Amino acid sequence: HLPSMRTPTEMIVGLVLCPCGLLLTLTGTLAPSWRQVSLVPDQPMDVVWEQGIWDICRERQSTHDRLCGQADELGYFEQVPVRVAQGLMPSSLVVTLVGLVVAALGVRCWQPEPRHLVAGVAGLVLLLSGLMSLVPSSWYTQELWALPAPPGSTLTVGYSLVLSYLGSCLEILGGLALALSFHHCCKER
Repeated sequence: HLPSMRTPTEMIVGLVLCPCGLLLTLTGTLAPSWRQVSLVPDQPMDVVWEQGIWDICRERQSTHDRLCGQADELGYFEQVPVRVAQGLMPSSLVVTLVGLVVAALGVRCWQPEPRHLVAGVAGLVLLLSGLMSLVPSSWYTQELWALPAPPGSTLTVGYSLVLSYLGSCLEILGGLALALSFHHCCKER
């Protein structure tokens, strides 16, 4: 029985989707635009406040003057969905990195045969990391309009929240693909 020199498709899919998910989740975690607050009373019409999980930025759209590190006068950062996102998003990034290291050990890179059991475990770790970032993104979206904002202002979803969602979904799909490696492990026994 000669070893197959092909890397299984599910491993390739997992190793493509998960790093893409990591980049999107990292951008979503660091960028300050989970929510945009516009048409704020007593402010110029072109002022937009961008609220993230770490920072609040004020931008004048006509001149593109942007100033971050704005004071949190309404208690935005004390809200539970924001606090949960501050804890789970970085934790998810660390778990994703661990999962990718384990996946690299399981997928054929420097050995003739892939280690299906190790790749399957990596898939479960990456699936968990995707769920860890999906939970705060979903909860924040659910509470988006309930979080404190100046009365009469307009609220919209920011790009960071969308990137966090996409990254979470890619990690979940990549983790599921790698978890299919358990099938080969069972077939060998």
